[in-house]
Amino acid sequence: MGFLDAILGRSKPVRPDLDQLFALPSAAVTLQAGAGFTPTGQGSVCFASVEGGAFTRLQQDVRELLDADTGRGGEPVEFSQDAYGYTWLLARQPADQEGTVALVNDLHAVNTLLQDGGFGPQLLCSLLGFRDAGQRSLALVYLYKRGTFYPFAPVAGGGDRRDSGLELQVRALLGDDLRIEEDLGRWFPVWGAPGL
Repeated sequence: MGFLDAILGRSKPVRPDLDQLFALPSAAVTLQAGAGFTPTGQGSVCFASVEGGAFTRLQQDVRELLDADTGRGGEPVEFSQDAYGYTWLLARQPADQEGTVALVNDLHAVNTLLQDGGFGPQLLCSLLGFRDAGQRSLALVYLYKRGTFYPFAPVAGGGDRRDSGLELQVRALLGDDLRIEEDLGRWFPVWGAPGL
């Protein structure tokens, strides 16, 4: 960053700390033992869409990378777009500890491809889905620009309502496993996110 950038208040985009994702498998064990939530085997990456040939090629590379992984029990990757124009990539693996590790590796590989392809500033979040015996949904969401996680727990059949009590319980439970986002105002809802 140059002197003029500092005076004008401009800054370089923060480079995501993608290695934070590798803390998710141990957090999943803690979450299961402490709150009864087990991984669903689904995870997703959200990024701002960019038009152009380079981005189209990058999407093909991501699809080839993850579709080649189907020999380990995963399913082909799915791309979708939400109502806000963001692109979601959904990846699947078996819903067990080994599958969770494989899923985190897949999400990390996708994020690395996007970052190395020059699309790091377009990365918004990744999430890993969980459910409990009562079929309540929970996601652990990673914010790239903050390098932190937060829990998101929609109320089943409750429209756009969250289970704030559960989210706070999960925050307390996972405080030693994950770098939890301290600013609750940044715990953005991800209604209808693939993998949730």
